[in-house]
Amino acid sequence: MTTRSARSPRIILATLASCGILMSVMQTIVVPLLPRLPELTNSTPATVSWLLTVTLLTGAVFTPLLGRLGDMYGKRRVLLVAISLMILGSLLCATSSQISVLITGRAFQGAAIAVVPLGISILRDELEPKRVIGAIATMSATMGVGAALGIPAATVVVEYSDWHTMFWACAALGICALVVVPMIVPESPMHSSGRFDVLGALGLSAILSLVLLAVSKGSEWGWLSAPTLGLVAAAVAVTPIWVKHQLRCDEPMVRLHLFVRPAVLFTNLAALLTGFAFYANSLSTAQLVQEPVSTGYGLGASIIVSGLCLLPGGVLMATLSPVSARISAARGPRFTLIIAALILIGGYALRLFTSQSLAAIVFSTAVVAAGTAVAYSALPALIMHAVPVTETAAANGLNTLMRAIGQAVCSAVVATVLASLVATHEGVTAPTLGAYQTVFVIAGLGAVAALILTLLIPSKKHVVVEPVETTEVLEPAGAV
Repeated sequence: MTTRSARSPRIILATLASCGILMSVMQTIVVPLLPRLPELTNSTPATVSWLLTVTLLTGAVFTPLLGRLGDMYGKRRVLLVAISLMILGSLLCATSSQISVLITGRAFQGAAIAVVPLGISILRDELEPKRVIGAIATMSATMGVGAALGIPAATVVVEYSDWHTMFWACAALGICALVVVPMIVPESPMHSSGRFDVLGALGLSAILSLVLLAVSKGSEWGWLSAPTLGLVAAAVAVTPIWVKHQLRCDEPMVRLHLFVRPAVLFTNLAALLTGFAFYANSLSTAQLVQEPVSTGYGLGASIIVSGLCLLPGGVLMATLSPVSARISAARGPRFTLIIAALILIGGYALRLFTSQSLAAIVFSTAVVAAGTAVAYSALPALIMHAVPVTETAAANGLNTLMRAIGQAVCSAVVATVLASLVATHEGVTAPTLGAYQTVFVIAGLGAVAALILTLLIPSKKHVVVEPVETTEVLEPAGAV
């Protein structure tokens, strides 16, 4: 059992949650800017798209790596490293319009995705058991809250200020976090022993990079093109070699026996599908309301209106995280995740019939956001109950990674569907209403699959998030 911090739990949570929201905002701020960036950077749309792709890739690689390093060498220490990388990336983007510099900066920013799982693990170490479920629900929800708030904020900056301003703001807020976190957040009094599995880390990084690059670029390159198939083939070839190494290694990067437990496996797969459903909501809404009136369904709204459509959902996500925590405390996080999946299914059922009214779009978008908030709050509680205390940062890192993979797959699917089902009206080519409805059906089916997976998670009436006994040696964090 860890020694709980004497600092105020609310202050620790507020500090870590602020960092989580900042990192999530940072991930989405370029989305409204993408249509203008080819002209602003003297590059092509295909090149500009790397500003999203590279963040996904580096986030996918760094999240499990930094999570494992946090378990071994101190979670707060590694949290500060992640924030520092975000600051460096923000400064690069703020001071240049060269596409190569911007891509490099976004790569550094991607590493900061690890902040949320590291924060969740710190909360488990530092708070009393009765406070843990509520705290991790809030921390996990920052991923959705930040993403929902980031796009509206960025649309205002893009419309009324120099686009570099949003990167300067991220850098300034990151520096504030770098100063405040050491003052408020204590270092974990324990960490796992052993050596860092370099070969395992390289193998995992290679597999993730190959798969995610194929997924994120497949719609652009062609799903049956040589580059896409080559990346998939390379990932298939590397995977069994990496698995063999992990099973033989004394201190593996990923303890596969732990992550194939039903409680962990099905939770991670549900996280992937939840991430898919969440991102489909954001991507489709931002574009749908901007479609021309000539399409017969479009509202011809401005970029600011499209961003503001997501704002009520973001507020609702922040509001519902403590409600989700109370449900989890009373009935268990598995029950909470079932409720979340049902809300997501209902939300997408509404979206099928509410695509031609701004108020109805905002309402149905908020329903989907509500389901996402409840789900994101329950997922880490399920994970932490199923893994030893020395594995919490790595385990939550992988769970966060699964959400990111779901978003990557969603982005590719949405791009493919909207590009395939188009029609020309008054000289303007745009996706048909059926294209958007197809996206909603696919996302709804993803929520149904998440519900089925949740039902497969071993049932417990009451889940109390306590450190799980482990055979690993626990050492003071200062003994590194």
